Amino acid sequence: MLQKLKTEKKVIGTKQVKRAISKDEVDLVFIAKDADVKLKNEIENLCKEKQIPIEYVEKMKELGEACGIDINAATAALLNKN
Repeated sequence: MLQKLKTEKKVIGTKQVKRAISKDEVDLVFIAKDADVKLKNEIENLCKEKQIPIEYVEKMKELGEACGIDINAATAALLNKN
């Protein structure tokens, strides 16, 4: 599933993910297990409200690499294809 982050439209970072969720633009959210607990809870609750599936990744470093960036990423999301 992480491979899709390299090829499909995405947003990276908590602010952008929250904004995209609120605009109903997200198909799938990725959350790093080692991200801040408060941040994870906030994104999980938003996803639950909007019924968006969540994929967990072990490390923020791994998620950042999957997104093609040189820094850690706590969250990322695949955008709708429409």
